Amino acid sequence: MSSSSSSLSFSSFVVVLLLCICGVYSSSASVTKIGKGYRLISIEEIDGGIVGHLQVKQKNNIYGPDIPLLQLYVKHESEDRLRVHITDAEKPRWEVPYNLLPREQPPKLKQTIARTRKNPIAVSEYSSNELTFSYTADPFSFAVKRKSDGQTLFNTSSDESDPYSSLVFKDQYLEVSTKLPKDASLYGLGENTQPHGIKLFPNDPYTLYTTDISAINLNADLYGSHPVYMDLRNVNGQAYAHGVLLLNSNGMDIFYQGTSLTYKIIGGVFDFYFFSGPSPLAVVDQYTTLIGRPAPMPYWALGFHQCRWGYHNLSVVEDVVENYKKAKIPLDVIWNDDDHMDGHKDFTLNPVNYPRPKLLAFLEKIHSIGMKYIVIIDPGIGVNSSYGVYQRAIADDVFIKYEGEPYLAQVWPGAVNFPDFLNPKTVSWWGDEIRRFHELVPVDGLWIDMNEASNFCSGLCKIPKGKQCPTGTGPGWICCLDCKNITKTRWDDPPYKINASGIQAPIGYKTIATSAYHYNGVLEYDAHSLYGFSQAIATHKALQGLEGKRPFILSRSTYVGSGKYAAHWTGDNKGTWEDLKYSISTMLNFGIFGVPMVGSDICGFYPAPTEELCNRWIEVGAFYPFSRDHANYYSPRQELYQWETVAESARNALGMRYKLLPYLYTLNYEAHISGAPIARPLFFSFPNYTECYGLSTQFLLGSSLMVSPVLEQGKTNVKALFTPGSWYSLFDMTQVISSKEGKYVTLDAPLHVVNVHLYQNTILPMQQGGLISKEARMTPFSLIVTLPAGASEGQAKGNLYLDDDELPEMKLGNGYSTYVDFYATVSQGTVKVWSQVQEGKFALGKGWTIEKITVLGLGGSAQASSLQINGNPINSNSKIEFNVLEQTHLEEVEVGGEKQKSLMVEVNGLAFPVGKNFVMSWKMGING
Repeated sequence: MSSSSSSLSFSSFVVVLLLCICGVYSSSASVTKIGKGYRLISIEEIDGGIVGHLQVKQKNNIYGPDIPLLQLYVKHESEDRLRVHITDAEKPRWEVPYNLLPREQPPKLKQTIARTRKNPIAVSEYSSNELTFSYTADPFSFAVKRKSDGQTLFNTSSDESDPYSSLVFKDQYLEVSTKLPKDASLYGLGENTQPHGIKLFPNDPYTLYTTDISAINLNADLYGSHPVYMDLRNVNGQAYAHGVLLLNSNGMDIFYQGTSLTYKIIGGVFDFYFFSGPSPLAVVDQYTTLIGRPAPMPYWALGFHQCRWGYHNLSVVEDVVENYKKAKIPLDVIWNDDDHMDGHKDFTLNPVNYPRPKLLAFLEKIHSIGMKYIVIIDPGIGVNSSYGVYQRAIADDVFIKYEGEPYLAQVWPGAVNFPDFLNPKTVSWWGDEIRRFHELVPVDGLWIDMNEASNFCSGLCKIPKGKQCPTGTGPGWICCLDCKNITKTRWDDPPYKINASGIQAPIGYKTIATSAYHYNGVLEYDAHSLYGFSQAIATHKALQGLEGKRPFILSRSTYVGSGKYAAHWTGDNKGTWEDLKYSISTMLNFGIFGVPMVGSDICGFYPAPTEELCNRWIEVGAFYPFSRDHANYYSPRQELYQWETVAESARNALGMRYKLLPYLYTLNYEAHISGAPIARPLFFSFPNYTECYGLSTQFLLGSSLMVSPVLEQGKTNVKALFTPGSWYSLFDMTQVISSKEGKYVTLDAPLHVVNVHLYQNTILPMQQGGLISKEARMTPFSLIVTLPAGASEGQAKGNLYLDDDELPEMKLGNGYSTYVDFYATVSQGTVKVWSQVQEGKFALGKGWTIEKITVLGLGGSAQASSLQINGNPINSNSKIEFNVLEQTHLEEVEVGGEKQKSLMVEVNGLAFPVGKNFVMSWKMGING
């Protein structure tokens, strides 16, 4: 269960907002310059890279003493990826563990630097085919350029006039800056709720430190830490993108001032990775090559999910499933928050409200029709000597420690200890507990929440004597342990204060004390933001080991690389129009972060959405990659059938989603093999069109399906941006919008209507939908082919991936998957549509067929003739039917003084096996 209220009281939220409004917590970087930087004193070639040493120029004690000698390591790890690693030259420092995020190791530290160099370097540039690293020796700075166009992507030099320092490297304070061109558009640096949209906004605060404060807090460090950004520039009408990752798990403030970006970090090392792009898709491809490709999702996970904290007993859950069926609203997965648990304890069942025999009977019933069941688990393990999970944990010594004892915190069960997922013994113990629980309840996935880690108390706590904790009455998030502040160490009270929780809260506030320690003495101070990531890895390993099936995990806290193991939802949002808007930006950010399976609580987590808002939210949420309605214990019921108007909007929007499942599943495959986000900003497909660089109210699914939702109260139309070219309404394919330069168009959008458009040059595979993905998956296919409206010459393409989604791997070549490329052309009056199949056996075994092909945008007005299939003419006795309709151009476009015309041609009655190549062609009297 989410715990928006557990971290800061509502009054604190108000204080934060007021302070932000009043500007008390200024986000501009301090103009106090710290020191004179470092000088390069040696540099040599080594193991395919270069190693240098940097000596501090002038020591000072601001935020602690300088580290006198640093080691610089630079390597072109691939043609499009450059690494720059800077650490203490004399002793090891904390880095993101190499077993957690596998990558190349830098060279070992030199014991001495005084010896003669074997391979000294005279030049100050070091290049691959794509990127060039250059440096200045004194004061040391470096720059990264893209060779093909000479653009400087990163430049750490600091002039007297610059409001930031040269390189600073202390034990608990690291600082480095880069210059930026004024017109660069930046994206990323999260997780946070960005009120200004997806584009980073100068002088907004960007703090990275995993924190359980609700997503209603603007510009604050939320549940995930992703210190990566994409930089998009338009030079003379041509777009260029690159990416920058600082692989560091310590807390940090990042100050973006428009023409510069400054990192202020409270530990670790500088470990920069630069990705050359130059397209936005290429950046994400290069980034996920390093951090891990997104996890393959099972097919059912792309269906609709229903959850609520407060399904008090099993009969309520059964009613919810039945009511969705009655309302004819699609539903694939039913969830339990902690209501199924015995006393909020992980891996348990409440014997009264969720008796095991009845729950097993319910699961057998829903599993038989293809529905799935997921429950929550929190990391905190209840301290309870009669609780087997806790007994085994103590026996295996799996908990995070403080002064030799398991660190004591409070979450929903009361007093808890936190498993240390950096400890191999913990990973084994966790896997065993999941196995035991799965034998108790055959769940289909796990929801790992509260893993920032969230704690309802702060400091060093003891279980109170003589009083019950928690009391069992009132809110469960009130701290009832006896606690005292810990300020005695520099880890609990570091010299530099990041803007934690948006209010410069102590970094141990409502989480694990930062002086607590993990396996091998690793400090929580360093590993804090990795907690949810390490838990996701352990959970993934456990689920995959159970039945050899593809795991589904939903995690609240994420870090660089989390997408390889888990999906994400954006945490505790509010049922407000503003939060509906924010959900789009956060979703798009996570696609850039390599976590494409993402969505927000539809209709808001709390308090109560209005009926109109819930209508509009399902029209957006039906197109989130991860689509789930979820609500708070204290909110009124908001399942989609609670209002008849919302039910109608849900049937429309989710009805379309379920027809699009083959497309979404193919996008899931593309994400897994190339990192490509499922939901994307428009600039991913139209990078040269600067008008869409800040667009945060529309989004794409894949490269060409655009969703333009209503996001404002009382509106029955929406002003939507259409890029140059032709766009076809998916709900009414006779409607087309075309333009040469691109433009805003006001679209009708009555309460039950969401506008979804398909771009030209696309072939979209669809099925007939259904109330559950298992059924929808077996219906016949249709293809939608979009050509530039009215063009006499044109082409389109698309693809389709199908597999046995139980298998852990998502790949071709195992006999359990099929991949199809679709192509279409129109040329000299002939329309041709064909397919090329790889590994057809799987699709043929399922008996899938294509029964209809619809071609949009054809010019002319004559009837179709001379139909051929696989080279054979089709006679008039065939069951195949042609249906030709004239399309309506919502915005009239004149070509050569005449209003443009275009046709929609439907070919029905086909029976092409999906697993076999086909070719279909016909002639039309197309205007040349």
